[in-house]
Amino acid sequence: MHPNHHDVFRTLAEAEVRERHATEAFFDAWKHGVALAGVRFFGQGTREAFDLARTKWDLCPNVGLIKKAIGPMSSGEKVFLAALVSFYDAHDGGAMLRRVGVQGLSDLGGLDAERREVIASLLLHYAGW
Repeated sequence: MHPNHHDVFRTLAEAEVRERHATEAFFDAWKHGVALAGVRFFGQGTREAFDLARTKWDLCPNVGLIKKAIGPMSSGEKVFLAALVSFYDAHDGGAMLRRVGVQGLSDLGGLDAERREVIASLLLHYAGW
């Protein structure tokens, strides 16, 4: 039995709602992560730009700045920031994660609960950058 056009439209509408929810949930988690990691490393690097951000594109990580600044940070700060970069750019983020000593996902367990929750939410709602 073939679905009728009403079923097809309903399925498409439901998929659109799920995608919109995932996009919004990802951005909410991303913005929370940016606030925890430091707004200076994302987008234009200002609190004003952070407050005005409406999409993940407004808060892209400044990978060059992060690479320069990451050295003297605490282990947790390094791991969290590198994990955020990995959502934006798997190649640079993966290299950064290795550089800060992350061998696998279980190493993210060393982060505090708030940061683990941000990473978990980003993973759950990630649909590509």
